[in-house]
Amino acid sequence: MTRHDTRSSSRRAMLAGACAACAAALAGCARYGTSSGLAGPAAYGGAPSAGTSPAGTSPAGTSASNVLASTAEIPVGGGKVLTAQKIVITQPQAGSFHAFTAICTHQGCIVNTVSGGTINCPCHGSEYSIANGSVVRGPAPLPLAAVSIKVEGTSIVQV
Repeated sequence: MTRHDTRSSSRRAMLAGACAACAAALAGCARYGTSSGLAGPAAYGGAPSAGTSPAGTSPAGTSASNVLASTAEIPVGGGKVLTAQKIVITQPQAGSFHAFTAICTHQGCIVNTVSGGTINCPCHGSEYSIANGSVVRGPAPLPLAAVSIKVEGTSIVQV
């Protein structure tokens, strides 16, 4: 190999490494969502895996694989993070249930707590409203995307 060939190989290797690092950095900076800024869980790497029924049974017409939680598991004025499904379910007022993706819109961390009327991200302190998923405190640039749910009896079911 000549001196020129060695330099060309080193430059190609360096350029390939720089391209890979740049692609990784860009992927980390990508914003989740659609043109409206909101998207369902599919936009965050696919539909969430389904939970199981709290008692192992399901109401008539409900598939146990669609049951996320029981209504008793979601405190009024708070919520519950379903880490495996990447969903957070809230109950801002008695009998009013909402669900959002649990993926922070800032850098993709999973939110980890619901307290004081907010859904909280541990990575950089972003907070979202339990009522509508809107940003209460940044650095998150966008609200949490809504996830379609319905209450069937005492089960909260993903639609």
